[in-house]
Amino acid sequence: MSHDDADRTAPTSLAPEDEVARICAELIRIDSSNYGDGSGPGERKAAEYVMGELAEVGLEGTLLESEPGRATVVVQLEGEDASRPGLAVHGHLDVVPANAADWQVDPFAAEERDGCIWGRGAVDMKDMDAMILANIRHFARTGTRPARNTTFVFFADEEAGGTLGSHWLVDHQPQWFEGVTEAISEVGGYSVTVPTPQGQQRAYLLQTAEKGIAWLRLHARGRAGHGSVPNDENAIVRLAAAIGRIAAHEWPREYIASVRELLDGLGTMTGIPAGDDLEPLLGALGGAQGFVRGTLRDTANVTMLESGYKHNVIPQTASAAVDCRFLPGHEETLMATIRELAGEHVEIEVVHRDVALEAPFSGDLVESMKQSLLREDPEAAILPYCLSGGTDNKALGRLGISGYGFAPLRLPADLDFAPMFHGIDERVPVESLRFGARVLGDFLRTC
Repeated sequence: MSHDDADRTAPTSLAPEDEVARICAELIRIDSSNYGDGSGPGERKAAEYVMGELAEVGLEGTLLESEPGRATVVVQLEGEDASRPGLAVHGHLDVVPANAADWQVDPFAAEERDGCIWGRGAVDMKDMDAMILANIRHFARTGTRPARNTTFVFFADEEAGGTLGSHWLVDHQPQWFEGVTEAISEVGGYSVTVPTPQGQQRAYLLQTAEKGIAWLRLHARGRAGHGSVPNDENAIVRLAAAIGRIAAHEWPREYIASVRELLDGLGTMTGIPAGDDLEPLLGALGGAQGFVRGTLRDTANVTMLESGYKHNVIPQTASAAVDCRFLPGHEETLMATIRELAGEHVEIEVVHRDVALEAPFSGDLVESMKQSLLREDPEAAILPYCLSGGTDNKALGRLGISGYGFAPLRLPADLDFAPMFHGIDERVPVESLRFGARVLGDFLRTC
């Protein structure tokens, strides 16, 4: 038996914070890159790892495959009060690809450097997976229960919209969520340090809303021909004109409830008014301001282009991928605007579409999240925010489950954390993982 094995089998003395870094690193070392086209390694190895960690403490998880290699794991724990509505706690096992040449370290080595674990998934979201799994193991080892019946899920395919993960499970086996009314997952509960008149203060951002998704492909058609001959039906030119109009469009600004509450709260903390000019206030958020900027209005960003096959041939077709994100209630308006901007010579294909979500920053679950954070960091402020991206809570929302982002991390003031989502040199401090494991455990016992 190795020393790692000996640590894992310690009966009750091993707290979640004592093994969360190990689990996070071991998950990162499993390449589960999701390229979105079915070409990646899939989540099976990561799912088998989770199954092994569960079996080691006497729990029987269920591994479900939507397609060969595309694996999700579910495990359910009975709560202290089984009469209460159930809770879902979920993460995803896939990660976006990483180009090793761009990184300072091997993105799948989980190297520990400067007090951080580096690697693809350290932020999105094998850190939270590790916090969840460490707490499940602790419940099993100690014979304790969460406050209410809890369904833990480690999903496949979140990074490609959840078609082969959360949406597949909701479509084909919704019984796993019978009795569940609320859920927590990623991209919320992390801290930002903001300037105040008294110095600095940490604010934890609880995710209470997320924008909807419309992944579109624009197809321009024209007349093929020789590159030396004038052509007023050039598909590339038509596509470029459509892209130019979309890029130049000024989407109107609108503050949904969570964004308004966040801005007002930051204004109170910093003494910077949330007026017409938001730049000074957004600047106080540091690296997290990008997520907030993305929630002030609908957005449409061109992400891929494809056309042509030879330098002296004008192609008949040209296409572009556009990533659109819309605020709650804005879906139809956004689609109508894109159709108008694209123009008569460009067709629009919907590749993936999913809903926007908004939940209240109030109620017993939110209060439990707040109190669990404040027990570890009593001087902090806690604010709501809207995520400009999306999570697997979208799929669970189809079952009437209210979803929140709560992956608690107390972060150093100088760590530019938010830009590492899908970025390079992704890393998470070990002490932040330990903090998160404690807070999550407290929440599960008291929610």
